[in-house]
Amino acid sequence: MARGHQKIQSQAKAAEKMSKMKKQQGHSATDQKKAAQKALVHVCVVCKAQMPDPKTYKQHFENKHPKNDLPDDLKNI
Repeated sequence: MARGHQKIQSQAKAAEKMSKMKKQQGHSATDQKKAAQKALVHVCVVCKAQMPDPKTYKQHFENKHPKNDLPDDLKNI
């Protein structure tokens, strides 16, 4: 087993290696979740579901809420 100065060197080397690995991994899971949430900009007026683009929103509205009138912003898409 390592003792004294050798132990401290080993711990420092392991900590440096771990910090390099973390930097290589890139974005953390929380960053990805925030980016995904930011991309969901369209909100259904009936059920409050969030969609990333108007085409998906229109498909959602036609499939999930067929009895409701299409909102004005989706009519031209």
